[in-house]
Amino acid sequence: MTIHMTGAMMVVQALKDQGVDTVFGYPGGAVLPIYDEIFQQNEIRHILVRHEQGAVHAAEGYARSTGRPGVVLVTSGPGATNAVTGLTDALMDSIPLVVFTGQVSTALIGNDAFQEVDCIGITRPCVKHNFLVESVDDLASTIKKAFFIASSGRPGPVVVDIPKDVTADSAEYFYPETVSMRSYRPNLKGHSGQIKRASELIMSAKRPMIYTGGGVILGNASEELRDLVKMLGYPVTNTLMGLGAYPGTDEQFVGMLGMHGTYEANMAMHGCDVLVAIGARFDDRVTGDLEKFCPEAKIVHIDVDPSSISKNVSVDIPIVGCVSTVLKELNELILSSGFTKTPLEEDSWWQQINEWRALECLKYDRDSELIKPQSVIESLYRVTEGDAYITSDVGQHQMWAAQFYPFDKPRRWINSGGLGTMGFGLPSAMGVQVAFPDSTVACVTGEASFVMCVQELSTCLQYGLPIKVINLNNRYMGMVRQWQEFFYDRRYSHSYMDALPDFVRLAESFGHVGFRVEKTKDVDDVMSEAFSLKERLVFIDFITDQSENVYPMIAAGKGQHEMHLSPTDRELA
Repeated sequence: MTIHMTGAMMVVQALKDQGVDTVFGYPGGAVLPIYDEIFQQNEIRHILVRHEQGAVHAAEGYARSTGRPGVVLVTSGPGATNAVTGLTDALMDSIPLVVFTGQVSTALIGNDAFQEVDCIGITRPCVKHNFLVESVDDLASTIKKAFFIASSGRPGPVVVDIPKDVTADSAEYFYPETVSMRSYRPNLKGHSGQIKRASELIMSAKRPMIYTGGGVILGNASEELRDLVKMLGYPVTNTLMGLGAYPGTDEQFVGMLGMHGTYEANMAMHGCDVLVAIGARFDDRVTGDLEKFCPEAKIVHIDVDPSSISKNVSVDIPIVGCVSTVLKELNELILSSGFTKTPLEEDSWWQQINEWRALECLKYDRDSELIKPQSVIESLYRVTEGDAYITSDVGQHQMWAAQFYPFDKPRRWINSGGLGTMGFGLPSAMGVQVAFPDSTVACVTGEASFVMCVQELSTCLQYGLPIKVINLNNRYMGMVRQWQEFFYDRRYSHSYMDALPDFVRLAESFGHVGFRVEKTKDVDDVMSEAFSLKERLVFIDFITDQSENVYPMIAAGKGQHEMHLSPTDRELA
């Protein structure tokens, strides 16, 4: 039967046919026809945020935790431009999103009409792809293409820009089951010859290291990674985005690597003879000085994105393909080879790694009367028993959360990695809580980050989202202050917060519960009380030691082996 629909009806019907259950958005003139259709149905839930940046971050939280594309609907002009930060964040971290932006009528495009911007031009550098729908006849098929592009290959955000007259026009509706694009065909199966070469090199290693990133999580390959690591008996490290891909409490996990990674992870990277990079892109926060990176290593690189391979670091065996598919084939080859792993206690490489571990690079003053931020994260881990979704903003608190909250499952650590977006924490937590209403969701934030999207406390009240906000309040932009202390002779230029709100009263003014904690002895009790309030958002303002810095640290321009472990122990390597 032929069904004629308006463009607005098509958008809503296409979302239903795609299996979308949630849209995050904010209305405006150019998208009112779509909002009218949303009003007249009950299958798709719409979450009204308080700022378009919050909408995209919330959709990111939804996508990062579920693995399904997040969906956003915003209006033209400032609605679209307010979404740009979230789009760029999603692009940097390879998060699948489909973002619908309203546009002025086609006849007005280019006339500087009210709330007109060149959305296609503005978003081109910060999306995987974008579309301007110029005819209602193309609308449904374009939406299908958008979801296909967003979720296949290396995932990413896709913008669909829809002029208002297109939503008003009518045409026959047809939503294709599949889509084929001649210009876009991601390679999913790795080259068998390369995989065989990789298996032989990996099994010959004397000082091996397995380096994994967010691509393992995005590619749903955590199980295959665990099988590989256990079969080989090799050490494994995760990037910031890869935390949870391998269980953080396992003895073969040597911690996060990179600028604020563990001493043992970075030293093992520097000293390895075979490096197996899986779903990681060798970004600057991991490699340090490229001239000093893994000087003795033969490198295997597995990634679904061919443009990421040998982009920053030349590799010896490149393998382009879906991480899970490649790892399955790799595991089968190693298993069939009769490979026998050396017991950890007898392996000289592991003995060396354990010597590095013995330095206890994450130790801190546990007897301090001032609240140490590390102790707050440890308390959070205890009260949640390591089984929560943890979002973070960006800065010192983010690093402490990554260091002191071990993740044993993928998609539990939700943070802004590549772009480092302050304000990400609360709205992304909203997206996670919407996706998993019965799960525990905590947002680890700092006072400077939190105020950037503080308005979303209103959204949390409207939809009854019982997020627990852990504010590590040191009255500074902590990471900025840390760099100014180290590299700018303590000239704290505009890094301190002179006019902070009373966060407890602020949270209460939005209808939530607030606590302020100033003494170390009260941390555990207040944390437990907060998490006992299952139905309420609780904001806990922890007044922490202002002087505390994140260690270990690799300074800019240094190699992985040139680490600072504390203010007094400089470059122990």
